[in-house]
Amino acid sequence: MGFRIDPRRSGRGFVTVTGKVEPRHLNINGVVHGGVYATILDTSMGAAVVSVLGETETTATTSLYVEFLRAAREGETLTARGDVLRRGRHIAFAEGNLFGSDGRRFSQARGTWYIWAQDEPPPPPRPARRP
Repeated sequence: MGFRIDPRRSGRGFVTVTGKVEPRHLNINGVVHGGVYATILDTSMGAAVVSVLGETETTATTSLYVEFLRAAREGETLTARGDVLRRGRHIAFAEGNLFGSDGRRFSQARGTWYIWAQDEPPPPPRPARRP
């Protein structure tokens, strides 16, 4: 995708992802596709969650809410920072912000991640209750 984790601006509980918008990131209107924003934010927040896991733990995104504030265009350098807000035994909460090179915020997001030990599979989904 052309975006990378910046280890110099990442640490325990926070991760920065940065990259330059290329033609392949654009939608038919000539601006960055919303799915690109969501992917960058999910990557930064999910990696932040991974940074607080134990050696035998793994995680997966369970919800992701993204707000699109302004459109980025080709050539813009975008930087996302994901931060863990709270990590519980099985659930982590994170937030992320996506900025342009001039410091303007392009998007913001929140999400949750399920955490489980690698040696035990996650619980199966429960059947839906009928009213």
